[in-house]
Amino acid sequence: MEDGFRKVLIIAYYFPPMGLSGVQRTVKFAKFLPKYGWKPTVLTVEPTGYYAFDDTLLKEAEEAGVKIVRTPSYDVNRLLKKQGVIKMPSERMRKVLQFFGDLFFIPDTKIGWKSIAVKAASELIEQERFDVLFATAPPQTDFLIGEALKRKFEIPLVVDYRDAWLDYPFKYFPTPLHRLWHAHLEKRVLKAADRVIVTHRRVKESILRRYKNVDYKDVIILSQGFDAEDFPPTNEGRQANSVKMKISHAGTFYAERNPVIMLRALANVLQANPKIRGRIEIHFIGNAREEDRQLVKKLDLQNAVHFLGYLPHRECIKHLVESDVLWFVIDNDYQTPGKLYEYFGSRKPLIASLIDGYTKQVIQESGAAICVPLKDVAEHEHAILEQFKRFEQKKLECVEATFAAKFNRLILTAELAKQFELLMDYDRAGFVKVKEQSA
Repeated sequence: MEDGFRKVLIIAYYFPPMGLSGVQRTVKFAKFLPKYGWKPTVLTVEPTGYYAFDDTLLKEAEEAGVKIVRTPSYDVNRLLKKQGVIKMPSERMRKVLQFFGDLFFIPDTKIGWKSIAVKAASELIEQERFDVLFATAPPQTDFLIGEALKRKFEIPLVVDYRDAWLDYPFKYFPTPLHRLWHAHLEKRVLKAADRVIVTHRRVKESILRRYKNVDYKDVIILSQGFDAEDFPPTNEGRQANSVKMKISHAGTFYAERNPVIMLRALANVLQANPKIRGRIEIHFIGNAREEDRQLVKKLDLQNAVHFLGYLPHRECIKHLVESDVLWFVIDNDYQTPGKLYEYFGSRKPLIASLIDGYTKQVIQESGAAICVPLKDVAEHEHAILEQFKRFEQKKLECVEATFAAKFNRLILTAELAKQFELLMDYDRAGFVKVKEQSA
């Protein structure tokens, strides 16, 4: 222990200045861990080509004293380094790229980082003592790096599933052999891990069902969350006398998680109720796809739909707070993207387009959501009109403060630190539980 701090090495391919939702959980854990006696060092990649960048998140990590070690990586993103920001591909192209990536690279296209990261991490561990390894995925390459270091140095390993591995809804397994090899790798990682963190109950259930050697108590559900420090001090939102209801969506569209049904519903609502045209608008925050822009033109919604592009994180939060209603869409029950919990943090009412399952249960517990079937245009129309009626009557519901507080990242990080501390019952020399050794 150094200066009263234990030390954790965080393995994370995705980390600021990269943007998008994949980096936020990791950077917030790194930011808050020192408050609980843990000093983080993040091992990540050098700046590379990516869909979005957010220097404000990087600054946040640096101001919190997070040590960041960067290495090269032999992967496709490296080839796009000079391009910087990469244009979001069409859905068709995304599927093609995903398929060929999954066909030729196991577990993912970032496997070229593994040998470099293991070497760099080994040098770090030989220079200074780390009490815990923390690997977060996707990409699953991060897990393989953590597993290799665990076997080499016998340091407790915690793996963090931001998304499922075998059950990830957008993963292709081109042949049965591909799936079998992925299952073998996941089993190997889980055997090496001393604690497994997941963000979603369904992921825990699938792991326990598939791998009988994993103990129930060793898989911990630690949801996504929001950072209260990202929100404006008063969190009052817009002026109550606004005549336009602003619906906002933050995040990236792909697969069945797209705006098609919502846009068609809005077009139908405005066509059937011409008096409210100009009084409802939708703002999309995030990288826009050309097919979505074209659909807006086709439906004659140019004056009602606004694409704001990718915004720095706190600017995005400010926009959510200034909205009247937030829209959430998900096409599976294995994910709850981080933006949902930032919606909870804003305490704004929701329209949620989704399937039945655990995510829907969580949203309904907020007390401020209208949940509609993912593909039902008529139900979306009803939800828009219902929220607009409440908006006019100034009776929009708010997410319960006690409910939202459960997802404060400061509190979630306290639980992560607790899981780290529980692993300190090990004798590092022999890596045998002390209580078992003395029995």
